[in-house]
Amino acid sequence: MSATTNTTTRRAAPEAPRAVISTTEAPWARWLLTALALGFMSLFLVLPLVTVFVEALRNGWQAYVAALREPDAWAAIRLTLLTAVIAVPLNLVFGVAAAWAIAKFEFRGKAFLISLVDLPFSVSPVVAGLIYVLVFGAHGWQLGPWLSEHNIRIIFAVPGIVLATVFVTFPFIARELIPLMQAQGNDEEQAAIVLGANGWQTFWRVTLPNIKWGLVYGLILCNARAMGEFGAVSVVSGHIRGQTNTMPLHVEILYNEYQSQAAFAVASLLAVLAIMTLILKTIVQWLNKHELAAVADLPPEQPIIAAAPTITWHRGA
Repeated sequence: MSATTNTTTRRAAPEAPRAVISTTEAPWARWLLTALALGFMSLFLVLPLVTVFVEALRNGWQAYVAALREPDAWAAIRLTLLTAVIAVPLNLVFGVAAAWAIAKFEFRGKAFLISLVDLPFSVSPVVAGLIYVLVFGAHGWQLGPWLSEHNIRIIFAVPGIVLATVFVTFPFIARELIPLMQAQGNDEEQAAIVLGANGWQTFWRVTLPNIKWGLVYGLILCNARAMGEFGAVSVVSGHIRGQTNTMPLHVEILYNEYQSQAAFAVASLLAVLAIMTLILKTIVQWLNKHELAAVADLPPEQPIIAAAPTITWHRGA
């Protein structure tokens, strides 16, 4: 005897459109707040940026190019890029390691490590530069005189600029990754380890793909701060023209010498780098949002149910 089961498929009723909740402020209040915000941005952001480019091109394009091709300006540009090329990868390694340790493990001294990560945010860059001068300077603590005896220059040289830049830019990558890793949890890493993956395989194939957009975002912010840092670099550089002047320091020197057109020319190059950073940051945010939307639109995975084995009974003769 066989039994037949009839299944009826019903279509789900379409969802009612969600009501859009609007604010309770009057229209004139919304327009007033919008106008105030736009006015503030125009006065303190757009107008200074436009002024930089207007002053840089005041004497024509040829004078603008000549100011950037001047040997001291070109040396400052090279040093700024060199500092960023060294400092950003170092902070990439330190930031990822610190974020992974803080977000994925529990250990004694974790709160202290978090405080160390946030230290550059709370300490003035000028104070940070003075600390490096006291540690590595020729008249500083015992380490400074020892370095001088062995003809190793850190302060008033490129190594000191790199160290100061690494210090002030350290939190950007770590602080971008810590909340992201904490929100993702440890389930995927633990599953990978159960399946036989080692630590490096788990990081490269599980952790890194999940944090890639946050990592890129942190790198962009770190690079922007590295190229525009002034306070700490000003203390440890010595302001040696053509040797230890970065672009922000070169702008200050030119402006103090009343070479305003040349100063605005170099400043406009920094502004272009900042605008490129904002554009790149916007692209990264859009790609991240697009990827999250694509993942949300995927249909839910259906569990695979194996068919039960069919058992046939034979009556013995």
